[in-house]
Amino acid sequence: MKELLFLAHRIPYPPNKGDKIRSFYLLKHLSRHFRVHLGAFVDDPDDWKHVEALSGMVSGELKLLPLQAGAAKLRSAKGLFSGEPLTLPYYHDDAMQDWIAHLIAARPIRQAVVFSSAMAQYLEAYPDIGRIVDFVDIDSDKWRQYAERKAWPMNWVYRREARTLLEYERHIAASFAAATFVSSAEAELFKQLAPECAGHVGYYNNGVNLDYFSANWEFDNPYPQGQRTLVFTGAMDYWANVDAVSWFAREVMPALRRRFADLHFYIVGSRPTAEVQTLAGEGITVTGSVPDVRPYIAHAAISVAPLRIARGIQNKVLEAMAMSKPVVVSPQALEGITADTAHELILAEDAAAFIALISAQLTEPDAAIGLAARRCVERLYSWDTSLGRLDALLGVTPEDTGGWTTDGA
Repeated sequence: MKELLFLAHRIPYPPNKGDKIRSFYLLKHLSRHFRVHLGAFVDDPDDWKHVEALSGMVSGELKLLPLQAGAAKLRSAKGLFSGEPLTLPYYHDDAMQDWIAHLIAARPIRQAVVFSSAMAQYLEAYPDIGRIVDFVDIDSDKWRQYAERKAWPMNWVYRREARTLLEYERHIAASFAAATFVSSAEAELFKQLAPECAGHVGYYNNGVNLDYFSANWEFDNPYPQGQRTLVFTGAMDYWANVDAVSWFAREVMPALRRRFADLHFYIVGSRPTAEVQTLAGEGITVTGSVPDVRPYIAHAAISVAPLRIARGIQNKVLEAMAMSKPVVVSPQALEGITADTAHELILAEDAAAFIALISAQLTEPDAAIGLAARRCVERLYSWDTSLGRLDALLGVTPEDTGGWTTDGA
């Protein structure tokens, strides 16, 4: 069996948040065809308890190193003086670099997959290896969006990061064998930003575990009797999610509560920041981490995704659609998702539209939207179909050249 090196900026287990879901299924797919050596960082101490489970997925060597946010931020500050993006020193670790050097010297590794731009730095010295970078999203553009919503001096820092990280993303995309993104829309945007790399930029969609996220399961109702509920799911220490629920609580919920006194908004996700916790009160509940988000989706009237900052594909939207739930999304949350906004989900352009469209769905629920949403996900967002696009690129099925595209098709 051929050997492959897989590097990820965050331990790809458990698959309980956006990037970890994608990296988990990518690792699972690679492990079917290669002896995989995995190097990754652990930024949540609670994840160390999952090392044994992860080890069962890795037939080669496993190198996990702790990543402490405080120390990493101090390291990243040197980027202000070196001219490099702050992301690179944040994720640089000499022990990881040494492990990779020893591994490549000792093992017949001819291919490598890098998950996120931050990890590409570890393979810059190995141009003879077939290197693929899964950027997932255009991280530099997220920093640009952050800058638009922050005051000085952070808006200056974020604008600088957007500029310098885009330069690095272009460098990596040009020097690696291929670069992938989470959607055709994301890949097309990067081609516009880096036209010199267009010939080897492609994508594979995120998928959904259709058996796990299904309306066929029976769940106990986590909500009090007599409540109609809206639900938002996601990691609540991620600033884009924090911004989304704060905006929704401030701009949308008061008007909805005046119309529907029994309506309640549940914010479901791990590690809620202090800003999120202050939202809890009349009509709003912040749950913190829950063992299973599915009961909260299954028993909600509507799932909402009012993101104002987003890149790539929102797993929270696909998961709710897979559970046959009506989903009301902002334009930013819809980016990268191919769905009919007239029949498969509901698009709200602004606060007034969120209020009007949610009110209409609460007044006259349309179950057909949820059923159509499920069919959409079944048709377009299975992991086997999505990851199959990588096989030709990796040489798993050399005769199959139809799955991988560089034209966004």
